[in-house]
Amino acid sequence: MISEKFTINDIHLIRYANYEKTKDMKQEELIEKTRRDAELGKRLLEELKNRFQKKDA
Repeated sequence: MISEKFTINDIHLIRYANYEKTKDMKQEELIEKTRRDAELGKRLLEELKNRFQKKDA
């Protein structure tokens, strides 16, 4: 889906794919999906942070 050289077109493709996934969701469903995705993002960032801290130690 994303090209080797990340371009503005890739951003458009990601946004369109996200729109297609969420266009028929009710507002409550979209809010819950956003919360789940945000929690996943926070966990991934914490894991990366911990990995880099261990390398520096």
